[in-house]
Amino acid sequence: MEWNSPNFRNGTFHNQLPTELMSADNTLLKVFIKFMRKPKSVNPPGPLPSVCRDLKTPPGPQTRLTWFGHSSYLVQMNGLNILVDPVFSSHASPVPIFAKAFAGSNVYGPADMPDIDILIITHNHYDHLDSRTIRALRHRVGAVCTGLGVKPDLIRHGLPADIITELDWGQCAQLPAGLQLTAAPARHFSGRGVKRNQSLWSSYILASGQEKIYIGGDSGYGPHFKTIGDANGPFDLAILETGQYNTDWANIHMMPEEAIQAGTDLRAKAILPVHWAKFSLAFHPWDEPVRRVLAEAQKTGMPVATPMIGEAVVLHQPLPASRWWESVKQP
Repeated sequence: MEWNSPNFRNGTFHNQLPTELMSADNTLLKVFIKFMRKPKSVNPPGPLPSVCRDLKTPPGPQTRLTWFGHSSYLVQMNGLNILVDPVFSSHASPVPIFAKAFAGSNVYGPADMPDIDILIITHNHYDHLDSRTIRALRHRVGAVCTGLGVKPDLIRHGLPADIITELDWGQCAQLPAGLQLTAAPARHFSGRGVKRNQSLWSSYILASGQEKIYIGGDSGYGPHFKTIGDANGPFDLAILETGQYNTDWANIHMMPEEAIQAGTDLRAKAILPVHWAKFSLAFHPWDEPVRRVLAEAQKTGMPVATPMIGEAVVLHQPLPASRWWESVKQP
C-alpha cells in the first residue's frame, strides 16, 4: 500500500534521520546466540511487588496514571480512560516460550480495566500490540488512535474499522472531554513479520488545555525530542523508554542516561521510566534501567517517578519514589 506521507518513501516508512537497526559488525545470528546465552541477572530473583487497586472506580478530578510494567499504562484524564500499549499476555512474542513476563508482573489483566474510551497503540511490535489483549478488550473500547498502517493489525484482532483513527506525524485527533492527541516523531521501526516498516511508529502528545503528557513509545535518542519540546513543551510528565537497550541497537532504543536528556529536551517537569520490569528483551540486569536513570537524574535534578506496578502517579502531587526493586529477593 502507498501512503501520502512525507515519512513514506520507496515502499516503506522512514525515520527523520538515517537509522541503522543494528551495528555494522552485527548479524541476526550473532544476536540470536547472545539471546540464548543471556545472564541470569536479566530476570528478577523473585516476584515483583505491586499495588492492587480497583481501576473501575472513578479516580476523581486529578489526572492519574497507572503503570502495568513494560510500556503498558492507563491514563485517566478529564474523566476519560486512555489505555496505552496494553500487553497483558504472559509473553511478548508470537511464540509463548520466548519473552515471558516476570513473576508478579501480570497482576492486572483485561478484566481489571475500566471501559476504555481511547486505546493508543504506538507501534505494532509484539511488546506493544498484543493480539490476546486486544481481543479481550475489543468490545470495551470506544476509539483507537495509532500510526499509519497499523489499522489492519487491529482489525485482524477484532477491533471495528470505524473506531480506528490512523495518524501521521503532526496530525491531531480531537478527543472527547476537550482532549487532543497529536502524533509526533519517534526513532524506531515497525514489523510483526519478516517485512519491516510497513506501518508507522510514533510518540504522542496528550493535552487537556491545562496539562500535557508526552507518550514516548519506543525511540532511540535524536533531535526530535528538542523539536517536540520547543514546539509543545513544557510537559507535566514525559513517559520515556529506558530499558531493553544495547550498544548493538543504540539507534532505536535509548540508553537510560539518554532518557534523562530526552526529558530535558522535552522540557518535562518529571519523567516516568518505562519499557522495563516485565520482559527481558536485552542483556542488561533487569533493574539496571531504573538504577542508571536515577543516577543520571541525580546529576541533572530531573524528577523521576518510580511507581510499583499498579501504584498511582498523580499529576501535581509528590511522585512515587520508593526503591521497590531493591526488595525483590529470591523466595
